[in-house]
Amino acid sequence: MPEGDTVWNTARVLQRALAGARLTGSDFRVPQLAATDLAGWTVRESASRGKHLLLRLTAPEGHTGGRDWTLHSHLRMDGAWRAYAPGERWAARPAHLIRVVFRSPGAVAVGYHLHELALIPTAAEESLVGHLGPDLLGPDWDPDEAVRRLAARPDETIGEALLDQRNLAGVGNLYKCEVLFLRGISPWTRVGAVPDLAGTVVLAQRLLAANRGRWTQSTTGSLRRGQTSYVYGRRAQPCRRCGTAVQQAELGERVTYWCPACQPDRS
Repeated sequence: MPEGDTVWNTARVLQRALAGARLTGSDFRVPQLAATDLAGWTVRESASRGKHLLLRLTAPEGHTGGRDWTLHSHLRMDGAWRAYAPGERWAARPAHLIRVVFRSPGAVAVGYHLHELALIPTAAEESLVGHLGPDLLGPDWDPDEAVRRLAARPDETIGEALLDQRNLAGVGNLYKCEVLFLRGISPWTRVGAVPDLAGTVVLAQRLLAANRGRWTQSTTGSLRRGQTSYVYGRRAQPCRRCGTAVQQAELGERVTYWCPACQPDRS
């Protein structure tokens, strides 16, 4: 699943391609929006909220239902937005994966395998993202509030709690595994037993922020292939700290990677 920094980067791609442009055409390939035509609408801005993308638009004068609207989308595991120059060849992806196409005089934006597509009044955005915790890469980032939300469920494992977007918005499986390794915390530790919950939250935000603006995610400081993570994706390989084989197991509904020596289960 794309992490918060990937969604943040995607929002900036759409911002550069479409912000301020009047759409010359739109093509929705999902049943609920199949008859929607946004030609003549203006793209005001592209923003992210945790793992949610919000493309804010202005409808032409006289549009029924008001002028400010938002196209919401979620990338989940396999969604993506791509921006192309007019006439440029699109990425070699099956056409049946395309969910929406926006055309403007200067760019074409194509959404592949998007989820939760919805066109709603901008004033109603909170109905889709209001449940989210503080956004690690947003202007509302509040580490104290994130800690408060995490601590409200002390019996939940920290591995599952960090992925719960109601606690803090933007952490995915990669950062969950890497943050817990760097803090020396077993993913199965109960939230109430984490010795420095604030330090864990702050580190998560620092790691995501460090990877804004680039597509190669690194928690080690290296961008070389095979050297970008400490434990994530490294099952049976030696821990970069102690040499113990990195382990992999299911926690909740997600695969978890950890070093049993550096992250002992003290429960």
